Amino acid sequence: MSIQSEPASPNVSPFPNIPAESASADPKPRHRMSTRNRILFFITAWLIVLMPFLFWWNTWFGRQLSDKQLVEYLRDDKKPRHIQHALVQIGERMTRHDNSITRWYPEVTHLASYPVDEVRNTDAWVMGQDTSVPGFHEALLKMLSDPSPMVRGNAALSLVRFGDASGRLQIDALLQPATITAPQSGKVIDADRASTAIRQGGLIAKLQVGDGDASQTVEVRSPIPGRIRSLSLQDGQNVKSGAEVAVVDPGTEQVWEALRALYLIGQPEDLPSVLPYERELPEIPDRIRQQAVLTDKAIRQRGQH
Repeated sequence: MSIQSEPASPNVSPFPNIPAESASADPKPRHRMSTRNRILFFITAWLIVLMPFLFWWNTWFGRQLSDKQLVEYLRDDKKPRHIQHALVQIGERMTRHDNSITRWYPEVTHLASYPVDEVRNTDAWVMGQDTSVPGFHEALLKMLSDPSPMVRGNAALSLVRFGDASGRLQIDALLQPATITAPQSGKVIDADRASTAIRQGGLIAKLQVGDGDASQTVEVRSPIPGRIRSLSLQDGQNVKSGAEVAVVDPGTEQVWEALRALYLIGQPEDLPSVLPYERELPEIPDRIRQQAVLTDKAIRQRGQH
């Protein structure tokens, strides 16, 4: 129900405290913004809108690249995200069965040993998009021993597309939380909070190592994307090398892909890793729980044969 106020009486001034002569006096002229200030205002407003767009445009992997740009990005060692962008474009063209993309296959294979984890991670995914290339299969098998758990996991997932279950243990590991330890002894000068979402390589804590002018800051980062389950330190606390810093639960997409892969190649010994995701808990999305149930059933049926 809306409340309507009664209309004011025509004989009553809406400004009863203002004398009639004051109300009828000419209002003072308002100060107008100068042309220079108006130009500065519009430029500032334009930049506020433009800068986020330019950032998005330069980091969005969905932006289509010409073949010339693809070559430039694929070889841009100064900007690894450009290499990732090019790899994503190649992967998408693979899924469309674009045969013209095969000219860059040797470079895709070569990037399996690139020094930046994120590039190798993307590269492992891309090589799984064309299972007709023996070189991709061989490169993925080598990536199962990569120092990055995400690269190992993506390589294992891509191998499933080749009908190869060699990476089953790495896929099982994708369902496990990551325990992160202090790389050196030091004093905590900054730390994140439990239950915070975090990306791969995201900062969890900073340690001050050493004293005085010789001190340095060491960053503790998450090897996987996900959510911080627990944090074992606080600001100002001293921590020893190798001590537990945090436990990070794997991200939803990582769990989803691992469960789908184990649906195809999982063995009874993988069930303890699958069962926790069958529980009806707020932090477990319905699609994850449903996939875990299907994976569990498929593994048990396979074990009976």
